[in-house]
Amino acid sequence: MDDRHARHRSPEPDRRRRPVDGFRAPTTARFDRLVDEAVRGLPPALRAYLDRLELAVADVPPPDPRGDGEELVLSVVVSPDSGPSRLPVPDRLVLFRRPLEARARDKHDLADLIRHAVVDELADRFGLDDDQLGELGWP
Repeated sequence: MDDRHARHRSPEPDRRRRPVDGFRAPTTARFDRLVDEAVRGLPPALRAYLDRLELAVADVPPPDPRGDGEELVLSVVVSPDSGPSRLPVPDRLVLFRRPLEARARDKHDLADLIRHAVVDELADRFGLDDDQLGELGWP
C-alpha cells in the first residue's frame, strides 16, 4: 500500500527544537522570569561574576559543526569582537531554552538546571575549580 501522506519521507525531528519530554515553560516571558529567579538564587559572590557578562537566552544552540549532534548544549559563553567602534563589548553567557527544558522534569528542576548551567559557564570562563566554587557559596 502506498502512503499517500508521504509520512515515510519525513525527516528525523530536530532534537534541538522540540523536546519529546521534559518541562516546557508556557511562554518565553515565563522562561525569562525563571532565569531571573534562578540567577537571584545564586550566592552573592557568584552573582558578582555575572556583572562581567551579559546574560542572554536563545531557543536552540547553533548546529554542531562536527555534525554528530550527540550532546545537547545547555549554555555557552560567547566573546564578540569589539567591532569598528573599538568599545569593549562584554562577553555573553547564552542559555539555550529548548535543551534545558528537554532535561527538566518540572519547574523546580528547570530552575536548578539553569543555575547549574550558569555556574558551569562561570567556572569555565573565570577558571574556578570546585574548591573555589565552594568558597564562593556554591554547594
